[in-house]
Amino acid sequence: MNLEAWRHRLRARLYEFLRRPDQAIAAYRTALALDPASAQATRALAFLLTSDGHYAEAERHFQAAVRLEPQRAATWFNLGFMYDKQHQPAKAIEAFHEALRINPGLDRAWYGMGLCQTALGQHEAAVKSFEQAGQLQPMNPHAWYHLGLAQHALHRPDKVKEAIEYLHRFDPKMTRQLIHDTGRSDLAHLVADLRNVGRSD
Repeated sequence: MNLEAWRHRLRARLYEFLRRPDQAIAAYRTALALDPASAQATRALAFLLTSDGHYAEAERHFQAAVRLEPQRAATWFNLGFMYDKQHQPAKAIEAFHEALRINPGLDRAWYGMGLCQTALGQHEAAVKSFEQAGQLQPMNPHAWYHLGLAQHALHRPDKVKEAIEYLHRFDPKMTRQLIHDTGRSDLAHLVADLRNVGRSD
């Protein structure tokens, strides 16, 4: 074990805990200079760089991280998340696919992939992704909301109704929003007050 690199990694984690990302990034960079094969430092640095908007450097470190740990689904997911933040949905989908090949139960990868497929107009594929996300996390209102929107884009009113009725079981606010965004005023009776439709508060 490279003890000096370990000390810098420990210092970086402390800075993360204290919410001092610039110092955490500097500490991880030093740790990697001392121990370039540290997968933990590589992926942690990549994630912090993504959060800080340094996408080009983050991509380099994520690519290094997946080379070091090719079977770590979370790293592939974070690579996809980074591509999504850069508005590169096709690349994000590739990374999410790899995450799901490793761990098909990673619900956030199904959800992220559905959003990227929607951005590309791939609504049929998005339906399948959001359905998987909803099955894995049945109380995730965002998955069901976007499933309803994808079904609406495919002109499937019965499926939109199913999504609205399911969502109504546990999230009236997002139900109101989905009714509004799909133009399904015929389902207004499901919510007590539609005057707040579209409000973000």
